[in-house]
Order: sequence, then C-alpha cells, then structure tokens
Amino acid sequence: MVNAMTNSLNGKDVARFRLPHLFLFLSALFFLFAPQFVDAQRSKPVYQTDFSSKDYVDTGANMIWLDAHMSYMLPVGHLATMFKGNFGVGPGFTFKSKKNWTVGFHVDYMFNANLKDPTFFNGTLANSDGTVIDGNGLVSQGGIMAEGRYWTVQADFGKIIPVDRWQNSGIWIKLGAGYFSHRLRLDDYSNQYPQLDDNYAKGYDRRSGGFVLNQFIGYQFVRKNRMLNFFIGLEFHEMWTRPNRNYVFFEGPTKDMKSQFSGLIGLKAGWNIPLYEKKTTTTFYYR
Repeated sequence: MVNAMTNSLNGKDVARFRLPHLFLFLSALFFLFAPQFVDAQRSKPVYQTDFSSKDYVDTGANMIWLDAHMSYMLPVGHLATMFKGNFGVGPGFTFKSKKNWTVGFHVDYMFNANLKDPTFFNGTLANSDGTVIDGNGLVSQGGIMAEGRYWTVQADFGKIIPVDRWQNSGIWIKLGAGYFSHRLRLDDYSNQYPQLDDNYAKGYDRRSGGFVLNQFIGYQFVRKNRMLNFFIGLEFHEMWTRPNRNYVFFEGPTKDMKSQFSGLIGLKAGWNIPLYEKKTTTTFYYR
C-alpha cells in the first residue's frame, strides 16, 4: 500500500510534501544559532580604513620621498651689492623615521638674479658711458644679457612636530650645510663682443664658491593620497665664498682675496613623491 501511495505521487505532490518540512527545519536552525551569531558580530572587531573619519588617528611611519621644489630668494651681504632677487628650482631626497626625524639631501639651481646696477660693467666690459665696442671697432648695437646664477648642494637634518591627529604632518624644522657657488652669467646674443669669446668670459663672471649653512622652518603636509603631499616655509642661507678663478678683470689676481659673507632669505615650496612607507595602523570599530 505504501508503494502504491508513493507511486501515485507525481513530482508536484512530492514538492508539496517536502517543502513544509524543509521550512520547519531551517526555522529551527535559525532560532537555535541566531543568538550566538549576533553576539559574535557585536564582539568581533571590524577592520576599516576610513581616513576621513574624525575617529581615525594616524601613526608615525618610516617614509622615503623625492621632492621637486621651487623658491624665490632675496640676497643679503656681498650678493646684495650686485644682484636683485632670484628664482630657484631643484630636486630633493628625504628619509623620515616613525619618530618624525628627517635626513635629507637636496640640490638647488637659482637663476634670473638681475643686476642691481645697470652701470656695473662701465669701465671694464663697457666704456665709461656704457657703450660697448664690437669686433669691428664700432659701437655695438647689440646687447649683453647679464644675470646671477647660483647652485648649491646640501645635506640636512630635521624634525617634524605634529600639531593634530595626522602624525606624519606638522611643523618642519631643518638645519643643513653644504657647498654654494655663484657666478655672473654673460650671454652675447648678437655674437659681436670678442671680450666674451672662449676663456675671456671667465675673467668677467666672478665665479666664487664656499661653505653654506641652511635653515628651514615651515609645514609638511602628508596624507594617504599621494597627490596631496607637499611642504612650504621660509628658508635661510648663509654663505662664505671666495673667487675660484685665478684672475678677475674687475679686481686682478684672486690668490690673496678673503672670503666674503652673503645670504639668501625667501619662500620655498615643494611637492613630495612618496617612494616607500612602512606603517602598521589599525582602527577598530564596534557594532
């Protein structure tokens, strides 16, 4: 009889017979294990990285970055007797420890330092009235471009002092030292002045070099977004330089010339390009 009943059930009757039992079985499992599942979710920490949240606290990290920077400087001392302000550009390399100590290396090339006195060459490269005689013995109608060019290579040591929850950002103070060189660049665009041919130009460029100290105080901004990492601040240079040509047409032999003090003061800003970051930051949220 049982076999006859089973054989008389088609597929739809079997589904109707089994579905209520399956529903009751799943309902029993849910009410049996649901409390334990909810309790586990309440106590289990969930890892998130919501950097925009006010609850997020950054931690110090070992970091390495390259930077591209630019500056505008005003001269003091010996340089100020010849030149006006100048622009500067250059690359840099910095290592920052998780305690926010920094060690860096940077190069600066400074240019467009125009002459302060337009009669600077009168009596030397030019006549006393400012005219220049060309290679044909005539008063030249061309022109000479003259500007100060500087470059420096320095190493520095510093500290970033956080002022908020972003522990890799803050007030950045640096001290550095290195080598500084400056010269007067002369360009004869009309190619009419034999005075500036070959080695003769070296007698006019007043190239000098020497020891330099450097200080920087500003703000370092670091975020997880690699496009928003930069610094800006005030920079100071103090240089002690002497001529490194054997002879200067302005003043004669340079053997016994002493070092002269100069300085640069200005604004510097740069964009950082992170190369390496090692940080273990965990933020827990509880539901």
